[in-house]
Amino acid sequence: MIPALNPATPSMHWIDQRVRLHAISWQGYESLLALRGEQGGTRVAYLDGELELMSPSLNHELLKKMLVRLVEAYAEEGGIELNGYGSWTIKSAEARCGVEADECYTVGARTTLPERPDIAIEIVWTSGGIEKLEIYRGLGVPEVWFWQKGGLRFFLLQGADYVPSTRSRLWPDLDPVLIARCMGEASQTQAVRTLRAVLRNPES
Repeated sequence: MIPALNPATPSMHWIDQRVRLHAISWQGYESLLALRGEQGGTRVAYLDGELELMSPSLNHELLKKMLVRLVEAYAEEGGIELNGYGSWTIKSAEARCGVEADECYTVGARTTLPERPDIAIEIVWTSGGIEKLEIYRGLGVPEVWFWQKGGLRFFLLQGADYVPSTRSRLWPDLDPVLIARCMGEASQTQAVRTLRAVLRNPES
C-alpha cells in the first residue's frame, strides 16, 4: 500500500493549503481567473461571494492520479467512450458559482465541446473548504464522485438536489469495493494491473 502521509503533520507538502476570501464579486472572481491564466496547481472555487484558493498536497495529487488511472483503465476494459478534461474551470454567472474539479469527464463519443462534465471527481484529503456539492448543484453536473477515508462515494443529481448512492448511475457496474481494493496497492501501476486482472477474470 502507498504510504499515507499524515495530514496532521505541519508540512506544506502533506496538507492541502487553503485561502478563503469573503464578499468577492463575480467580476472579482473572473478577474482572479484571468490573472492566474492557464497556470496549474492552485484550484479556485467560488460560491455566491465566497472564494477559495486551494493548493493540493502531495498526497492529494497521488490519490487523484491513482483514482484517475483506475477510472480510465475501467473505461478501456469496458469499451466505454470517455473524455477527460482535467481541472477544467466550470462556471455560471447566473448561478454565481464556479469550480475546478480534481478531474472531470464526459461519457460517450462527442462531436462538440461540452457545457459541463458528466462526472466530476474530488479527492477529500483534509477537511474544510467551500461546500463543493452546492457548487456542482448550481452547475448541473449529473454525478460527483468523492474519494474520502478510503472509499468512493457517489452523489447523483435528482431534480434540484444530490442524493447519495452506492453506485454510479452512468456506470452501474463499477464496483466501489474493487476500486478501494485497487487504491490500496503499492503503486499506481500495480493498482491498474489489479483492476484489469479482476475485470478480465472476475473469479480471480
